[in-house]
Amino acid sequence: MTTIAAIAVLLFITPTVSNAQIKEFKAWLKEPKGELTSQSFSNKKLSKADCIEASYAIDSIWLQKSAQELGVQWQRMTIANDSIKLACACRVFGIAPKDGRSLYISMHGGGHCPKEVNDEQWMNQIYLYEPAEGVYIAPRAPWNTSDLWHRKGLDELLEDVIRACVVFEGVNPNKVYLLGYSAGGDGVWRVAPRMADKWAAASMMAGHPGEAEQINLMNTPYMIWMGEHDHYYDRNTLAKEKAQVMDSLSAAHPGKYIHSNNIIEGKGHWMDRVDTAAIGWMAQYRRNPYPKEIVWRQELVTREHFYWLTAPSNEVEQGKTVIASIEGNNIHIEKCDYTRLTIYLNDHLVDLDKKVTVYYNGKKIARVKPRRTIANMYNTLNLRNDRSYAFPCIIEVEIE
Repeated sequence: MTTIAAIAVLLFITPTVSNAQIKEFKAWLKEPKGELTSQSFSNKKLSKADCIEASYAIDSIWLQKSAQELGVQWQRMTIANDSIKLACACRVFGIAPKDGRSLYISMHGGGHCPKEVNDEQWMNQIYLYEPAEGVYIAPRAPWNTSDLWHRKGLDELLEDVIRACVVFEGVNPNKVYLLGYSAGGDGVWRVAPRMADKWAAASMMAGHPGEAEQINLMNTPYMIWMGEHDHYYDRNTLAKEKAQVMDSLSAAHPGKYIHSNNIIEGKGHWMDRVDTAAIGWMAQYRRNPYPKEIVWRQELVTREHFYWLTAPSNEVEQGKTVIASIEGNNIHIEKCDYTRLTIYLNDHLVDLDKKVTVYYNGKKIARVKPRRTIANMYNTLNLRNDRSYAFPCIIEVEIE
């Protein structure tokens, strides 16, 4: 029996009566021949119970694939993507909970300065925060530039750090937190909103927001930490303005845009570690990977995917926005700056045993009977590399 079969078959543990395609899937796992998605059973409709049963095996295949792809890199504590490398320092705290470990990604300060200065800032960041429980990762920025934490190419590296920690460190992907100080705070201003679908919560310490917006943080708790006298580049003034933005967003959307504004009296750029309280504040939150209301605005570095939506790769550009929500089995697209959207669905979002209707500005643009398939789950899991985003149903809609 192959490794895939040995792991995956053991994970077929749901006590249900399997239908024909699940039986074929089990047979394929014992002796895999050809690509999974090329098998006829992978595109046949599944019941909800069979979908759950198949998900265990699909997840185990993904875990093995991820281990093969990232094993050597994680042993060396350096994640690489093309010519970009992200060295990581790792500290582990506390006893692993039953629901998996937490992960804290902590970005250092520095910026446009000699390599030695950024190295020193990295060393400082490694010991700056200590969670009661969790895997604490302090990565070394790939560049020595003012935008060292928010350039194109960084997102994919961070995603692989998360994936490696899920595979090798037992991290729960719904307990991943982002934080950073100074130039690392600059990064949090930008990376937290554009990758909001990855974080359980985020905390910005002493950073400059630049062009970043906060509207994507509807479902991501967010902290602002700034010294009252941190006036360099008007950081203190801008932090207060952004705090007001979060207040306004929260007031307009009750229960959304959870946040905490902390302007520390008498402090400058260094806040004498009062910001360490951010660790405990973030730890109380878990990511909801399936929020039923989302706002997705493209930042300077663009992304094709956000929660349960994908935009056309040739159309993404800064400022383009989608506002969408789900009510029952109705999907409402209030605003969309693209010609089409891909919508990923599961039984947490809608009842996949009933028809789903999609509206754009109140007008019905699609009504479909969803189909759960093994191929959809397998493809979306490998596309997103996030075990919460293995979606059994995919809908494509044209925006009129």
